[in-house]
Amino acid sequence: MVCYRTFRIAPSKHSCQPLTPKVMMGEGPGKPKVEITSQNTKVTSGTDVQEKLIVAARVFSDLLKPTYGPRGLDKMLYKTDGTTAVTNDGAKIVAELLVKHPAAKMMVSMAESQEEDCGDGVTTTMLLCGSLLIEANNLFRKGFHPLTLVEGYEISLQAAISQIDSDVSVTDDAKLLAVAETSLRGKVAESALDVFSPLIVEALSTVFENRGEALAQHVSMFKTGTGGVRDSRLVKGILIRRRVLMNDLPNDIRDAKVVCLDGDIKIREMVRDTELKITSADALDSFIGAERDRKEEIFRGILESGAKVVLCSGEIDKDILHLLCDSGILAVEKLDSTELRNASDATSSRIIENPLDIEESDLGFCGHASWMRKPSTDEVEDVIRIEDCPNPSIVTIEVGGAGETGTEEVIRGLHDSLRATSLALGEDVLPGAGSTHSRIAHAVRAASENQGGRERLAMEAFARAMETIPATLVENAGGEALDRVLELRATSLSESPVGISQDGKIWDV
Repeated sequence: MVCYRTFRIAPSKHSCQPLTPKVMMGEGPGKPKVEITSQNTKVTSGTDVQEKLIVAARVFSDLLKPTYGPRGLDKMLYKTDGTTAVTNDGAKIVAELLVKHPAAKMMVSMAESQEEDCGDGVTTTMLLCGSLLIEANNLFRKGFHPLTLVEGYEISLQAAISQIDSDVSVTDDAKLLAVAETSLRGKVAESALDVFSPLIVEALSTVFENRGEALAQHVSMFKTGTGGVRDSRLVKGILIRRRVLMNDLPNDIRDAKVVCLDGDIKIREMVRDTELKITSADALDSFIGAERDRKEEIFRGILESGAKVVLCSGEIDKDILHLLCDSGILAVEKLDSTELRNASDATSSRIIENPLDIEESDLGFCGHASWMRKPSTDEVEDVIRIEDCPNPSIVTIEVGGAGETGTEEVIRGLHDSLRATSLALGEDVLPGAGSTHSRIAHAVRAASENQGGRERLAMEAFARAMETIPATLVENAGGEALDRVLELRATSLSESPVGISQDGKIWDV
């Protein structure tokens, strides 16, 4: 006979105190006969573990549910550093939460994957996942085996994919505009929906024509800090916030050639420490003259290229800057790598390193180059505009609005819409407003009629989970979810898609 005894070591003494063990007899195959744990230990096993994990996932789903749809409400997030954020963006809310529960971490990982791949649809993903788990938990309580549930869900997935393939339609300009509008609804940017939706479509279409593809990162955002959101506009070029080195630099340049330099515009410094011994005034004059000639050589390399706008990532020598200014050339220094690359893409110029190696093929073009200086609280803030580029592969949306928090939320909504619209560009689209999810539910129920086993119950659960989307749209609009879902079921066989309107009523999508 083997006896077990445990001891607790007191922190201040070396004496040992006996700890009364908690003995539990295991039941069922594969479990230990005896488990000895502390009195404060609580052991959870079997379906109780599944239920706890599902409850944690359900909390995540319920947290985002009120923010879904065009009538979704915003949430105020209070951060540990004392700052606040007001948003209904699912990705933003999930990213700000401090999560420790393993099931909740799984939901966060899924949300991050959705945001990374599509840039939108995080809340929809959370709602569907939560509903599928809730339906699964209801079946588990009835003794349903997890493998049977998985098999039923897999059959349902195939039926859903078949229904989606039959409902897709080719994208045209009107549908592309509708995709942009759908992504903006329920966000701060919805207040200027008629302004932002055409801007997004035009921005992506412009990039697509010149680049052959259009991604969200090909559209930059620039906050003006003035006016309102309806003052936003599309700039076929870039805007740079940098200090203009001289007040006398040329402004309002039309039809200008542009050169992008990755490096300094000055005499290259010696790598090793050297000393020059000058013994006469003539030697000093000769040294100064050689330095001046080298600077003029660099200046003439730029001047003879025909460039009227010079953008560089390094520093510009003051003497060379004065020569450029006197020749009517606008020069801007210390651009970061992203700004320089965007300038190159917008003006169709090549990034080169040496100003003496500029060739005609390296130059880009812009229709208008200008800069504006406005007073700021602590420093002078200059905005350099390189716009009206003929074939830009990078464009900029100039977002109006004086409020920092509100403008950030507008930009967040625009970014989501850009991601969704860029995916729809050149691809097929599906009807929204819960119509697709309702038709999937009908298709899965029809497919379940061919199943004679328990998989049929799992398929019916899958169908109910799909109807969570239209039900949530109705609830957030203040309607009766059950009544509207039943009406949607009655219209599932109609040729035209039917969904939920902003008012929570049935309408033709």
